[in-house]
Amino acid sequence: MNTGNFYYPLPSNEPVLNFAPGSAERELVKNALKELKSKKLDVPMYIGAEEVRTGNKIDINPPHEINHVLGSFHFGDASHVKKAINAALKAKDKWNNTSWENRANIFLKAAELLATKYRPYILATTMLGQSKNVYQAEIDGACELIDFLRFNVHFLSDIYKQQPSSSPGVYNRMEYRPLEGFVLAITPFNFTAIGGNLPTSAAMCGNTVVWKCAHTQVYSAQMFMRILKEAGLPGGVINLIYVDGPTLGEVCFNHPDFGGIHFTGSTGVFNSMWQIIGENTKIYKSYPRIVGETGGKDFVLAHKSAEVDVVVTALCRGAFEYQGQKCSAASRAYIPSNLAAQIKKKLVAEIKTMKIGSVEDFTCFINAVIDEKSFDKLEGYIKQVKKDKDAKILVGGKCDKTNGYFIEPTVIEVTDPRYVTMCEELFGPVLTLYVYDENKFDEAIKLVDSTSPYALTGSVIAQDRYAVELATKKLANSAGNFYINDKPTGAVVGQQPFGGARGSGTNDKAGSILNLYRWLSARTIKETFNPAVNYRYPFMNEDTKVS
Repeated sequence: MNTGNFYYPLPSNEPVLNFAPGSAERELVKNALKELKSKKLDVPMYIGAEEVRTGNKIDINPPHEINHVLGSFHFGDASHVKKAINAALKAKDKWNNTSWENRANIFLKAAELLATKYRPYILATTMLGQSKNVYQAEIDGACELIDFLRFNVHFLSDIYKQQPSSSPGVYNRMEYRPLEGFVLAITPFNFTAIGGNLPTSAAMCGNTVVWKCAHTQVYSAQMFMRILKEAGLPGGVINLIYVDGPTLGEVCFNHPDFGGIHFTGSTGVFNSMWQIIGENTKIYKSYPRIVGETGGKDFVLAHKSAEVDVVVTALCRGAFEYQGQKCSAASRAYIPSNLAAQIKKKLVAEIKTMKIGSVEDFTCFINAVIDEKSFDKLEGYIKQVKKDKDAKILVGGKCDKTNGYFIEPTVIEVTDPRYVTMCEELFGPVLTLYVYDENKFDEAIKLVDSTSPYALTGSVIAQDRYAVELATKKLANSAGNFYINDKPTGAVVGQQPFGGARGSGTNDKAGSILNLYRWLSARTIKETFNPAVNYRYPFMNEDTKVS
């Protein structure tokens, strides 16, 4: 038998390509877009080693080109959820007993495939399926997903090295087992990287996974699943299914082998799942791990000492990149009265230069929102603003779903800091501004902290370091990711571990070692080399009398 301690050092972040005109990467992506649009894909579920086709098909349409059909996926029911659970449980022992280096190298190979052979395709599926421009697809589907895979291997390698101390005559060691049962991963539409990370982070720890992606992310999810299989992932380790949420929950949360959930989605859904899991604890073999990243109402707080151009750029990028559909997107901004006129003027001017259209037009900064339900919700808020006296639209506000779900980047100014669009999560290209008295920064901080039930991301923009320090301390619980003189988006794996608390989730920090601990169950083993042979201790001996 060959033995060795295998360790994976800290990787570097995947370089972000720029896709400038004439570049090789630009040409490769454009070719991939044409190739994918020229055919209709038949997307199966992946259960065990099988590709499962039900015949109950749902079309996949680009949100920016709703009359085009990219293909269809096979929709499942409760029987497929049960089949996926059985496949995960069947694969568990063999996967768990696979050596760490062989588990790790599957995910490292997948990262290499993403970085090279399949980079144009993971970008193109993300662009077409989720309506992301090429840069947003690059930082998500390529760079962040590659980083998740490589950094998580390193973090897990670090965990396996952590061992307890031993005393004379005793040797102690720690084993890091997977959870008992299966792990359920539920992933959202907005990030291909989240879709890849939630199931793989649990799987590389030795768990087997049932993965349900959002229906609006199937196109890129199936591409990543194919990459995992090519990298050597055995059947049953990750089982990708397409079913409705209630059906999934009914089967999974009533199964005695339910071991944990890795979730990104709405706060309401997460709260409901937590309640059901809590009520069902009596049926589970172990207490399930519950890990979730949920909603956000992310803020930008500008101080009277802020640089106008820094504020404007932070708002333009933070609020409108990927149409404001990032969990971290700037959704509410607090602007000091001394800078308000300049900021509003420049912000409006910049937004008017933003081109809206198809992801295939690389000059477009804004693309479509994800689906009709999202479009209708956002349009409803905008229509209400037009009726209200204490709110007005500074720029944008037009909505058109004739050919795709297009909503102009929209800025609302309110006189009431607790107006509905300052409080509720909109998840679209809509930013609400409130102008506060430049000399009442402390009151503005209190507004930021108390207005929203969420605590995901936020930023303070100021040149005054006392103001920066005050906001950093007073807003300690207001954002799990806090940015100084920057937009509140763009967390990088290994640099800004991501997650928030309050109504924004369990703050288990995806892209850090903290997250991986949640998918492990530690066992301590003590071996004594010179065991005791008598129960008596020295203190029990009688005193010796001295004459």
